[in-house]
Amino acid sequence: MTMSTMFAFLMGKKISLRQRLIMQESLNQFSIGGLVRLAKYILIFTVIIEGVGATILFFCWQRFYSPIKALYLGVFHSISAFCNAGFSLFSDSIMRYKGDLTINLTFMALIILGGIGFLVLLELFQYGKNGTLSLHAKLALKISLILILIGFIGIYLIESNNPFTLSNLNLSEKIYGSIFQSVTARTAGFNTVHIGSMLNPTLFLIIILMFIGASPGSTGGGVKTTTFGLLILYVWSSLTGKEGINLFKRRVSPDIIPKALTVITLSLALVIIMTILLSYVEGKDFIKILFEVVSAFGTVGLSTGITPSLSVAGKIIIIITMFSGRVGPLGLALSLIQGREPEVIKYPEEKVMVG
Repeated sequence: MTMSTMFAFLMGKKISLRQRLIMQESLNQFSIGGLVRLAKYILIFTVIIEGVGATILFFCWQRFYSPIKALYLGVFHSISAFCNAGFSLFSDSIMRYKGDLTINLTFMALIILGGIGFLVLLELFQYGKNGTLSLHAKLALKISLILILIGFIGIYLIESNNPFTLSNLNLSEKIYGSIFQSVTARTAGFNTVHIGSMLNPTLFLIIILMFIGASPGSTGGGVKTTTFGLLILYVWSSLTGKEGINLFKRRVSPDIIPKALTVITLSLALVIIMTILLSYVEGKDFIKILFEVVSAFGTVGLSTGITPSLSVAGKIIIIITMFSGRVGPLGLALSLIQGREPEVIKYPEEKVMVG
């Protein structure tokens, strides 16, 4: 959507109202105002961030490769990391560089910047002028930070004594490996530790992180950080007897909660159905089947190693899951439901016991 807008803009064409509405839905924005300006910033941010990442990786890899190959590797992996694609030109992803601090930090920075959302990047860029951030940006940043810390601590504690992952590494490599796997689980797909050798508790923790995914309006997938954050806040508000959700001295619109619940429910339904189908077709370890499905749903790309051995039917299931996860369960469901009409008749209310 950004590229088509840029081509239209460069050719001197005006962006119609219909095109702006499509852009609004694609970029997950609240209004159509400033969409063309946002599209320009997206292109600028992408080129600058990927360019800086490629330059840093080039200087790291020219120690081992010729300048041309180092440049090629730098550009490819910078784009792949920022776009949360997870494709690597190395057979072991980037496991061979698990002890290189510069490469680890560069990859993590690219993954986080790509997954935080372009609107948040724009607000951070303009923070010096405006001196404030929107509720969306604050929530996305806070939830992202919390999830990275939880993933880092969990992976470090669980895998520190695992001889097939972190046990034989020195302290710095253990820290790098733990935090990198926590960051990459947020739909990036790179790995510096062998995923298939991780313990079941770690795999389940990564499954949760992959399911949550990145932030809205980003290059990542999943149900999104703000959706998860609003769900937790809604549950907490219900437990404490509060009427609404108050956050950062702001009140969250109650209209957003049903959409968040719908996204979570549809996503869980998709994961459950695809897990049952893949378990029936393949008959492999359940945790690895679930990991594969959630990784596909979140468009992460991580795998315990069973992907190449999947049958044709299994690969088709994963393909459908990836497509559904990229389009979004809510968008896919709404596109399939035709003839939605407003309610003409409202029936009497009656209570139902829950819990």
